[in-house]
Amino acid sequence: MKLYYSPGACSLASHITISELGIEADTVKVDLKTHTTESGEDFLAINKKGYVPYLKIDETKNLSEGVAILQYLADLHPEKDLTPEVGTFERYQLQEWLTFISSELHKAIGTFFTPDALSEVGVEQVTKRIKARLQIVETRLTSNEFLLGGTFTIADAYLFTILSWCKMMSIDISEYTNITVYIEKIANRPSVQTAMKEEGLLG
Repeated sequence: MKLYYSPGACSLASHITISELGIEADTVKVDLKTHTTESGEDFLAINKKGYVPYLKIDETKNLSEGVAILQYLADLHPEKDLTPEVGTFERYQLQEWLTFISSELHKAIGTFFTPDALSEVGVEQVTKRIKARLQIVETRLTSNEFLLGGTFTIADAYLFTILSWCKMMSIDISEYTNITVYIEKIANRPSVQTAMKEEGLLG
């Protein structure tokens, strides 16, 4: 198994999940500006979509969307409880949060990686939308340690990754005390520390 990633990108969620599960996997760093791997391979020849994460499972199977990769990895080791059992209501709650993070936070915060595409008014509008969505998360964490209650899941790995972009993009989230505690708690998980060190995000 091989995970193609870019440091700090949304692929970090998959990297954290691999670390959390203790899966033996090779990791390949990708420069998303030049679309080349650290060994000089043409990444577009590997993944025509040109973005990460990209999971090469074997010579015939691969996945190229983060939410699908997260669920695939978690289902490899159901005993680790990173995802509820298929067919349960909790599994649909997980998918609800994965969808929310992907469509409402990932896309919105991700627009700040291309600031030239946003006008001053556009920045204000997107920031307002992000803040409204963060309030939903803040409320959820009022009485829940993690998104699905008391258990860390792949949804938390994904949310942590996207929330980490706020600091990079100078989006002030200090008003959200529950989120602040949540980020610190997850950042201190051994699996997260391992993944971030492997990506060069920690000293």
